[in-house]
Amino acid sequence: MFGKTSRKSSKSSGRLLSKRGLLSVVLLLLGGFAVLAQPQPPSGPVVDLIVIDGGINPAVDDFIRGSIERARGKRARALIIQLDTPGGLLTSTRSIVKEILGAPVPVIVYVAPSGAGAGSAGVFITLAAHIAAMAPGTNIGAAHPVGGGGQEVKGVMGEKIENFTASFSEAIAQKRGRNTEWAIQAVRRSVSITEKEALAKNVIDVVARDIDDLLRQADGRKVEIDGRQEPLALKDARVERFEMGLKQKIINVLSDPNIAYLLLMAGILGLYMEFSHPGVIFPGVTGAIALLLALTSFQIIPINYAGLVLILLGAALLAGEAFVPSFGVLGIGGAISLALGSLLLFDTETSDLGVDRSIVFTAVATLSILMFLVGYLVFKSQRRKPTLGLEGLIGEIGDVRVKLSPAGKIFVHGEYWNAEGEGEIAVGEKVRVVGFDGMCLKVKRLSEGESRS
Repeated sequence: MFGKTSRKSSKSSGRLLSKRGLLSVVLLLLGGFAVLAQPQPPSGPVVDLIVIDGGINPAVDDFIRGSIERARGKRARALIIQLDTPGGLLTSTRSIVKEILGAPVPVIVYVAPSGAGAGSAGVFITLAAHIAAMAPGTNIGAAHPVGGGGQEVKGVMGEKIENFTASFSEAIAQKRGRNTEWAIQAVRRSVSITEKEALAKNVIDVVARDIDDLLRQADGRKVEIDGRQEPLALKDARVERFEMGLKQKIINVLSDPNIAYLLLMAGILGLYMEFSHPGVIFPGVTGAIALLLALTSFQIIPINYAGLVLILLGAALLAGEAFVPSFGVLGIGGAISLALGSLLLFDTETSDLGVDRSIVFTAVATLSILMFLVGYLVFKSQRRKPTLGLEGLIGEIGDVRVKLSPAGKIFVHGEYWNAEGEGEIAVGEKVRVVGFDGMCLKVKRLSEGESRS
């Protein structure tokens, strides 16, 4: 009996082991298929690509710095910066130039697509690249420093800024072996040239139709990395494109002076409407958010505080015009103060970005009209005769229901009221409400010639 049991146990154990072995084989096969099914990253050389389309600001600076670090970490053969910019903040430009000059990976700046340009700050960034390239139909130049409203900075300050910027441009060109004379003239005379002229004048290295053409022409060229001359190996390189992060995109939008200015105007108007009509809520909330976003922009873009004070003064004068009869003096002064403050809002020393003048004049006119209109409506509503409560009964005509001698009751506005008149007034006579004392109305007999409407 014991022998039979042992044989049965052995057979059961064998079957169990065989099932476990089969299950293990199946799991291993499934795991192998899963590994094979996963997409494998393609091998071969990699080139990173980022696109800068707009003003140069702290968000762009952070984006380029992070892109250089990423390219170094993944051992990319190069970083391509596709550039189209009208200019930007001098502080951000200097930071970007320093990062490119000291980059541990080759940096190629490509002014593209056709119709694009590297203006002002874009000149310095292009000159700083290991390989400077442009697409057909593009231009580069006009690096003369200007004020926040686009005007020339005059006087000693303007001369100092121009001399510093010219020497900055010359130093970059010398470092990269490019045309220093043109680099200086781009600042002092604000010259601008096409891609063909730039190639002929040794301002750039390559004119390329597209990214593939750029990689083909740049392949094999020697560039200086960490003090050593190294050839670029870009043949058959795979291009990986990277975008700004969400935070960088938000900062990039807020760094636009036009956006910052419109947010400021919207904030002022929203808060004014809320204070004029307490309890509406929506204009106040929207205005507060817009104003906070504008203040965030002012932390990014250098501003002239005198311009900001003029804007606030202009808004206060426009608000006062609706409540103080100044025959237009406050309104005109407010509009002028608002316009001057708008033109002077952004710092002229550290930025060549400013608010478009058409936006300034449109915003000033719109804000002035809306603030005056809202103020006028508020003033008119305050002067209007009340229609509710005891104040709304003054001037109304009622019927005497209980003889006034001098106190009694009248019927007015569909309600019975305690009333008090001058002398006796019989039941059925018409009376006019002329005042009230607590909840008792003061009335006067309606004369025969008086209107009963």
